[in-house]
Amino acid sequence: MKKIFFIILIALGLFACTSNNTTNDEKTNDADSTKVDTTINAVNENADIPVIALSDFEKQAGNYVDKKIEISGLVDHVCKHGGKKILLVNDSSDVHVESDSRFEDTLVGKNVSLIGIVTEFKVDEAYCQKMENEDLNEHSEGKDKEEMKERKAQMLKFYRDSMKNAGVDHLSFYSLKFVSFK
Repeated sequence: MKKIFFIILIALGLFACTSNNTTNDEKTNDADSTKVDTTINAVNENADIPVIALSDFEKQAGNYVDKKIEISGLVDHVCKHGGKKILLVNDSSDVHVESDSRFEDTLVGKNVSLIGIVTEFKVDEAYCQKMENEDLNEHSEGKDKEEMKERKAQMLKFYRDSMKNAGVDHLSFYSLKFVSFK
């Protein structure tokens, strides 16, 4: 069971930090490298947005795909690969939040409430086949290619086994697209 949990964490980490493949020089010179303002926004238009407890996010996210929700949690980290992703956590749950703009590193360790749009990433057999056919992203921070290939193979096996055991044709992974701080 610990091994499966470890594989899930690896998969989520790869998903969370690999979508931005620009170099640090490109990020520094990029127009959208401005930092996200962390001041409290008084936004009246958000009055009807449902508030979802972080511990309920995974259970309820499917009901809110492409819709705004409000969620609160502790900022565990800001992604080092561009600063456009944060991980919100509590004692039992977490959610990745992605932004078009850079998050401030000073958010780490702070409790925040934010508005975000729920996004869904689906893993199905077509995705697994595509991943098998693609070369590994050299995002391994010192891991050798063979070890990364083995981890990728374990992840794909886990996805396929999970779909088979649950009797579903896909797995859904949910995250948030940042809109504003509450």
